[in-house]
Amino acid sequence: MGLSEVTGKDRRESSRFPLQEDLHYRLINSKNQEAITGVGTTLNIGSGGILFTTEELLPIGKTIEISVNWPARLDGTCALKFVAMGRVIRSETNRAAVRIERYQFKTRGSASNLSLAAAARAS
Repeated sequence: MGLSEVTGKDRRESSRFPLQEDLHYRLINSKNQEAITGVGTTLNIGSGGILFTTEELLPIGKTIEISVNWPARLDGTCALKFVAMGRVIRSETNRAAVRIERYQFKTRGSASNLSLAAAARAS
């Protein structure tokens, strides 16, 4: 029986929020190994961690980079992505939990913006 079962409280220090957004993940491996990458969907997220679906079983303890399409927009117009680095702390067949060690928000380019930029460079 775990502590949360005894006390009836969740052991997490931060709240989790249900959020279903597309994400990409990439395990940071040593130089000689092929990188493990995949796509999934967030299940919930908080300041301390993120739970998401995976395409395969991820190795516990490994460093991972996660990029999530963020639902809010900068100034109401510019699409954002949430990029986090952390460690895999739990892994099951189709999902994993990561403890977030650092994160940042970045702007996310759209396909049309990329096409316009490529066309401008070509002319």
